[in-house]
Amino acid sequence: MWFDEAVIYQIYPLGLCGAPEENDGVGTPRILRLLDWVEHIERLGATAVLLNPVFESDRHGYDTRDYFTVDCRLGGDEDLRRVCDAFHEKGIRVMFDAVLNHVGRGFWAFRDVRKRQWDSPYKDWFQLDFGGNSAFNDGFWYKCWESAQELVCLNLWNNDVVEHQFAAIRSWVERFGIDGLRLDVAYCLPPEYLKRLRWFANSLKPDFVLMGETLHGDYNRWMSDEMCHSVTNYECYKGLWSAFNDMNLFEIGHSLARQFGPEPWTLYKGRRLLSFLDNHDVERIASKLRDKKQLAPAWGLVFGMPGVPAVYYGSEWGMEGHKSHGDRELRPAVERPEWNGLTDWIAKLAAARKGSSALQYGTYRNLQIQNKFLVFERAADFERVIVAVNASPERQWAHFDARAGRGVDLISGEVHDFGGGSELAPYSVYFWRIE
Repeated sequence: MWFDEAVIYQIYPLGLCGAPEENDGVGTPRILRLLDWVEHIERLGATAVLLNPVFESDRHGYDTRDYFTVDCRLGGDEDLRRVCDAFHEKGIRVMFDAVLNHVGRGFWAFRDVRKRQWDSPYKDWFQLDFGGNSAFNDGFWYKCWESAQELVCLNLWNNDVVEHQFAAIRSWVERFGIDGLRLDVAYCLPPEYLKRLRWFANSLKPDFVLMGETLHGDYNRWMSDEMCHSVTNYECYKGLWSAFNDMNLFEIGHSLARQFGPEPWTLYKGRRLLSFLDNHDVERIASKLRDKKQLAPAWGLVFGMPGVPAVYYGSEWGMEGHKSHGDRELRPAVERPEWNGLTDWIAKLAAARKGSSALQYGTYRNLQIQNKFLVFERAADFERVIVAVNASPERQWAHFDARAGRGVDLISGEVHDFGGGSELAPYSVYFWRIE
């Protein structure tokens, strides 16, 4: 499947395109700003773009008003189609963010319930209690997402709701040619719903991808041959930044071994989870790392570990953003993309991964873990790649058995002769293909 070999580029369009925070009802084709990003994304080596919510909503996109209408702050159908076509013409796949667990208070069916109460034909689309009340004094209680009453949970056991959502998804494929979905808060979606959605997705396109947002727990609850193809790897997200900040690469090394190692109890062997250093919900990695020189090895680890690497817009040139300053800082307006040394480094990592079946599909085996560096092996078919990451400002000597005399670094092209291990330069990453 194309997703297994992908590098994902994530964009939050309402932010990047500078839309007002509140839906002002004014149609403006801001989404066309993304046309200036297509060549940048292609040059970076990304092969798929993930667009966070693009359909009509109250404020931030996760409070949907209408699944069939493009958010007026971004433009209309023709504008979004131009953007999707531009990506597809460059061979870049397109994924949409599907918010299926809940909607906004402005959702058309919920507005009808607020107006007609018991007489609304849509009252069973939600989980209501007309014996209670809400913070908005609606005259009834309703289930909401994590106590956020502006986010109204849908009744996903109601067939009319499911059919309405599936009709919208089908229209997204027909109108915009999308290739997959990110499922917002997939951990809230019932397994029975996910199985039905997977069956439906298979009917749209044979390689239509479902990638679910999950946080913690056993990801096999939401990821299987009958449910999501992939999920977000939040377990390793935490280890990626804290292992560098604490100079303790044991943390991420053991997490990766637990998930993908050679032992029979390994949790996700053969699965490609989404690997990321940041996204629209968390602190930018350039703000999270105390030592900014660790950005290069952190990105190297994301591209070298098992999974599908993701890049959130702006982080490829080191954009900062503090979550304590609010979502707006994490999802800023950007006129045009930038390119610097970090961007060039990520492009090299993407190119190295693209040319290696071991990095895309390979098994995982730790060779040596120390506080300041990590060395592991990826192997697939007849290819072996040794990944070495030095998080420290000092040279390190890593002792490991390469089981070969030399290797070629897929990033630099330099030939390296092993002698019981290797010296690692400060803040370095190596992808040695064993000869």
